[in-house]
Amino acid sequence: MVPQEPEGGRDPAVSPEPVRRAVDALTSPVPAPAAAVPHQPGPAAISGPPLSTIDTPTSSVGSPYGESVGDAYVSRETPTREEDDPPLAMEAMRAVQILNPSGEVTMPRPERTRVMCVANQKGGVGKTTTTVNLAVALALHGNRVLVVDLDPQGNASTGLNVPHHTGVPDVYDCLIDSVPLEEVAQGVEGIPNLWCVPATIDLAGAEIELVSVVARESRLARAIAAYPGHFDYVFIDCPPSLGLLTVNALVAAQEVLIPIQCEYYALEGLNQLINNINLVRKHLNPMLEVSTILLTMYDRRTRLADAVEQDVRNHFGDKVLQAVIPRNVRVSEAPSYGQSVMTYDPGSRGATSYFAAAQEIAERGVKEPVSRNG
Repeated sequence: MVPQEPEGGRDPAVSPEPVRRAVDALTSPVPAPAAAVPHQPGPAAISGPPLSTIDTPTSSVGSPYGESVGDAYVSRETPTREEDDPPLAMEAMRAVQILNPSGEVTMPRPERTRVMCVANQKGGVGKTTTTVNLAVALALHGNRVLVVDLDPQGNASTGLNVPHHTGVPDVYDCLIDSVPLEEVAQGVEGIPNLWCVPATIDLAGAEIELVSVVARESRLARAIAAYPGHFDYVFIDCPPSLGLLTVNALVAAQEVLIPIQCEYYALEGLNQLINNINLVRKHLNPMLEVSTILLTMYDRRTRLADAVEQDVRNHFGDKVLQAVIPRNVRVSEAPSYGQSVMTYDPGSRGATSYFAAAQEIAERGVKEPVSRNG
């Protein structure tokens, strides 16, 4: 931080050279030998008593020159390492924590596979963004993760940079033609522990074609159960509707993760979603439960966001994650580069928030192990 000039201009009696020397000494990675006391301005440059009558300050109290660090004077406005790290250094530390290049830091792994359906019939609340970023965060920290893109738009496939053009084997083949899931899953480039089952535009017709298929509600559940490999997490990205595709996801899952945008419209349709989940639990999947609520697109500048957050926390209690996803332009930019925000800008607020949410989900899975997936 550059020391602020006093009113009326910079004091000619204080030379900036000692400040630069002290800052260099603080930020140098190799400890330098003790430097000599910097040369102080001569008597002619200082108005007041001679230098011989002025005591050398040992603290910032009463010192006209600033704080004393070692043998060099530093402005009291210059932050030390004990007070605060530079913003770029803090961002770099967050990036290293999230990317985990050494692979030594791991998130807790559940005892059994957790199949989580990310659902909300309202569009634009962050279902796909949440699915992609949570999956990447968990995979970067030692968990084996599978993402099933069940949205005909294929946005989750785009965010993970997985080909999903016409002709690519996708989840449609699993649902309609009973193709094994391992023949369709693709590894995500750059993230060894992450796989994705893509969705193409062909999936748009699956809603109609599934009507006449036997056991149409449990097609996806059977495909996931028949997968020969073991995953710690399976995330199913649902379309913004309550049709047969979403029903398949609810039947296949054990847990429902509901992203809720911090606006009034997001709350309006939440009751209908809960009713549908209760119907699926009653008739098709008695082990289904709403385990996680994630608040997204939080704008701290508005009172409405605070009001929505308070209402959701009062209603759902401990199911609401403490981590809240803010509005962040980096989160929106990342898919255009075929990346999640975790790899696109790991030091951003969006990446940090999703990392905290993933860590909280992982810790909850260990405290309350999910044992219903036999």
